[in-house]
Amino acid sequence: MSLQVEVDLGSGVPPYEQIRLQVLAHVSAGRLRVGDRLPTIRALATDLGVAQGTVARAYRELESTGVVTTRRRTGTVVAHGTTGAQDTLRTAADHLVRAARAAGLADDDVLDLVRGALLAGPG
Repeated sequence: MSLQVEVDLGSGVPPYEQIRLQVLAHVSAGRLRVGDRLPTIRALATDLGVAQGTVARAYRELESTGVVTTRRRTGTVVAHGTTGAQDTLRTAADHLVRAARAAGLADDDVLDLVRGALLAGPG
């Protein structure tokens, strides 16, 4: 599988965070599954035109949250145990998207609603 990631260097979001969020989105959407290999740090950095340290930081942050694991011989792979709760949340997200589209909301409006809910905090 070819990992589709883009970095907008003009964005206010740091490049490592853009990479982290996009990999996480691929895992959450099921486009990356447990055991799938991510590109090497060097290869992804070259493809994106960013420093290797930028990709390494994204991978480290993904590893610290258990989304990926890195081993010497296998490289960086999607970790076991990342799909249980995510399957439930993916189903909820699918329902949200269907309901929003049925109500005529644009994708950006749905994202704004989710961001607002995240900013409101627990509750």
